[in-house]
Amino acid sequence: MSQHCWNWQILLWKTPGCYSRLSEAHRGTCQGMDLSHGEQAQGPGSGDGIFWGTGSPRSLVSATLLPADKLFAPIADGFKSYDSSSYTVVHGTAESWDVGGRTVTIKLADGEHKRTLPYYALVLATGLRTPSPATSLHGNYTITKATIEDLNKKLASATSVIIAGGGPTGVETAGEVGHFLNGSAGWFSSRPSNPKAKVTVITKADKLLPVLSKPRALTAEAFLNRVGVDVVYNISVVSSATDADGKATVNLSNGEQWTADVYIPAWGTTPNSEYVPADLKDDRGYIKTNGATFRVDAAGPRVYVAGDVGDHSRGGFHNLYSTIPVLASNIMRDLLATAANEQQDTKPEGPDRLFTSHNSETQAVPIGPWGVGAVYGWGLPSFLVWLLKGRNYLYDWQYSCNREWRDGQERER
Repeated sequence: MSQHCWNWQILLWKTPGCYSRLSEAHRGTCQGMDLSHGEQAQGPGSGDGIFWGTGSPRSLVSATLLPADKLFAPIADGFKSYDSSSYTVVHGTAESWDVGGRTVTIKLADGEHKRTLPYYALVLATGLRTPSPATSLHGNYTITKATIEDLNKKLASATSVIIAGGGPTGVETAGEVGHFLNGSAGWFSSRPSNPKAKVTVITKADKLLPVLSKPRALTAEAFLNRVGVDVVYNISVVSSATDADGKATVNLSNGEQWTADVYIPAWGTTPNSEYVPADLKDDRGYIKTNGATFRVDAAGPRVYVAGDVGDHSRGGFHNLYSTIPVLASNIMRDLLATAANEQQDTKPEGPDRLFTSHNSETQAVPIGPWGVGAVYGWGLPSFLVWLLKGRNYLYDWQYSCNREWRDGQERER
């Protein structure tokens, strides 16, 4: 293969699973190809650490359960197997994207300077963010780390906790908080005998866990009750404030006002797509993506989306991992086609590799020492949910996967 000099940009916002997303993108696009130069622009997000957000519901409760330090890893570790002259990591925030001029502008981490990067191929992997820095990155990773540590201190002595959100993050967090503060019910009881704190989940929906069936959602509520957590339905948090003493006040959609020692917002997500032109986003802010090939067809050749920032995504790391091989295959097809024909817009021969979405009921949600879940509509036993995910929130799994990949790359070289 002839040697080509390509400006290759991967925009990353450090979200849950980003470490593996980054490593899979490299494995899929760099093997078997002679890339004389590549640039990876990390942004938005100005820090140099990535975050395993799956473990945040346990980590934010207590450092004795899962220290915050274990949720972070340096981005540079994912590139150790490559010649340092073949890539550049740029720390900064993606500020704008000139689709016609095929450039992205990054506001650098120093907050003062900007850098405009031309691209031959572009992967948008900026992900999404949650309302709280404790469960996703909001800029530099030190913000998330400090937020988790602050919650550790507050929860150690809390007697009242409000958690807003009935999705998996809210339910998992409530289960961890309840179990840590209140323990669990005995064999023939539905609630702990001597709870330390009043823990309440508020959701605007009429059931917990939208992906799972109503019977499984009711089981989730029963498990929450067993660790002293109550659930309030059909109400949302309109606003919240924290006073000088650290107590939180939340204003509810029914006009009521509640106070608590700790308030944890765990509802909804926002795509990190502020830099994307409006005509390339849907009304929720997600990038319009070809859900079969993961190209952004309206943005010109060799522009792709990886992960949750695309409108094709259903969320969840298991969905992310199933899309990466398809994305990597189509990137490689496009690059090889243009390399062979020396034309900017050359189409690859033959059919693309296409992704088929499986929208069946699939989710695993630990709740204290129990859990609810399903795979393709088949229910998972509670102990299996705990064993697969709740035991350590997959920390050992993601760490070993990334280590094995790096070791494999070293052996290949």
